[in-house]
Amino acid sequence: MATELEGKPKGEGVRIAIAISRFNETLTLRLLEGSLMAMQEHHIEDDNLTIAWVPGAFELPVMASTLAKSGNYDAIVCLGVVIKGETAHFEHISAQAAAGIEAVSRETGIPVSFGVQTTYTVQQAMDRSGGEMGNRGYDVTVAALTMVDALKKARGETIPTD
Repeated sequence: MATELEGKPKGEGVRIAIAISRFNETLTLRLLEGSLMAMQEHHIEDDNLTIAWVPGAFELPVMASTLAKSGNYDAIVCLGVVIKGETAHFEHISAQAAAGIEAVSRETGIPVSFGVQTTYTVQQAMDRSGGEMGNRGYDVTVAALTMVDALKKARGETIPTD
C-alpha cells in the first residue's frame, strides 16, 4: 500500500515569522489580523512568533530569506498588498515579490507562504483581507502550518499516519 504524506495545520511548538509590508498598511494590518487569528486557533505561542516589517512588497523576499536562513523559524508568512495603478509598476512588483518568495522557500526548504494580495482595486483587496472573500492572511498562515507538518512527515520526523 502506498504511503500518503499530508500535513495538518498544527501549531504546537512551531516557530513562525511574519514578514509584512508597510505599504498599503491599512490593508496589510487586516491581513495580519487574519494571520494572528489563525495562529491563535492553532496554538502558536507568542514566544514563537516574530513580526518583521518591511517598506513594501518588493522587500519581502530579502526579509523572508534572512528569517528562513537564521534557523530560528519553521515557517515564514509574507503579507502585502499591491494594487494596480496607471503604470506597469504593479506587474513588476507583483512578479518580483512572487518569484522571490517562491525562491526562498525552494532554496531553504522552509515553507514561505505567499500572502501578497495583487488586486486591481482597493475593494478587491478589502474583500480578500477580512471582507466578502475571507482573509488571505488567515488562509496563508494555515497553509504554512500545514506545510511545516507535511515536510516533517516527508523528512521522517513524524509518523505519517498521525
